[in-house]
Amino acid sequence: MTEDWASLATALSAALHPTAPPIAITFSAAPGVPAFDAPMPAPSEDGRTGRVAAGCVFWMESLDKTFTTVAEDHGNCSVGSWTHGFLPIEEAATRGDVGALMETGWVTMDMIPQIPFVATKPEAITYGPLEHTTVDPDVVLIRLTAKSLMVLSDALPGLRVEGKPQCHIVAAAKEEGAVVASVGCALSRVRTGMPSTDHTCAIPASRLAEVVDAVQRTASTDAIVARYAAEDAARFSAV
Repeated sequence: MTEDWASLATALSAALHPTAPPIAITFSAAPGVPAFDAPMPAPSEDGRTGRVAAGCVFWMESLDKTFTTVAEDHGNCSVGSWTHGFLPIEEAATRGDVGALMETGWVTMDMIPQIPFVATKPEAITYGPLEHTTVDPDVVLIRLTAKSLMVLSDALPGLRVEGKPQCHIVAAAKEEGAVVASVGCALSRVRTGMPSTDHTCAIPASRLAEVVDAVQRTASTDAIVARYAAEDAARFSAV
């Protein structure tokens, strides 16, 4: 491995105080990692099924365990299957779930060219706690509070903050080398059960040391400012 991922995970969490530990996302099958083996439910009327409701659910499942997934595991969500490279957009657009989303206007055809996606179909995607990764990941995903997003935004001027579909931030980090935060999307929040107060951020693993250094400096400065603000505000509580 090229980095001490466990130490970087600890430092990132200490600086940002995320709502959950950072996870590693690797677009390959890590050696010796078991497959995600939840049962496949019955397919929907249009034939979709998968081991979870959507690929973003793996973000929640991998907080305390490492596993490998393949295309069929992601198959219930055609949007996520496309953004993660498992389906071409031409095929995803024919699926019933995409049709339902387009019918509501939640996604429109003119939006499609603006949404990042993984260009090369992966054989597998491995998820797990960053602190336990045994290989160099492609992307690090972290869930943030509004305050930690504030710190990250100050640390990285020009930070991209995007919306639907939430899963595309993983593709943007992998394909574009960009640090991208998300306000989330209705589809993902319902399927994952992610709290309404949480935000997400995808960081290219190759840039994680740089990002950690930046947020550590910003968090240290913010701590000084917060102490000043608290001391200054104390005068008002005595009135």
